[in-house]
Amino acid sequence: MKALFIGGIKSGKSKNAESFTLLHSEVKPSYLATNEFFDDEMRERVNRHKEQRENNFKTIEEPLNLLKIIQMQERSEIILIECISMWINNMLYHEFSEKDITSEIESLLLLDNNMVFVINDVSCSVVSENKLVRKFVDINGRISQLLASQCDEVYNTIAGISVKIK
Repeated sequence: MKALFIGGIKSGKSKNAESFTLLHSEVKPSYLATNEFFDDEMRERVNRHKEQRENNFKTIEEPLNLLKIIQMQERSEIILIECISMWINNMLYHEFSEKDITSEIESLLLLDNNMVFVINDVSCSVVSENKLVRKFVDINGRISQLLASQCDEVYNTIAGISVKIK
């Protein structure tokens, strides 16, 4: 089983993805956190997410090597990957190419593991004057399409409500 939760920042997608994961889990699921700590504000955001999920997940922190981490997990457990957009940001920051990013996601999707992906919908805004921001938005959009095409279920989240669109 593979599911995708997509929505804007602070839309409630993470909370709903967590509830979905717990509902479908027979054992304690893993929470693969992709965030890198660039400043205190980001650290505070991460702490709020940790409080939100309480002790319901086994937390794994990995900002880059998703495939390696997921290959080490039991196939019977569900892995919540939070968040693909932050992972894309990390990959670009560390100068990985779009081909590297896409290849990693394609390899993840070939695994038999049960995964729940969370990604931001960043495409509903103006086109940025910043070249790197435009690159990020374009890659994030293409990865969103790839994930949605391969996931069994896709949920769009707005104002805390996730609606199944696939």
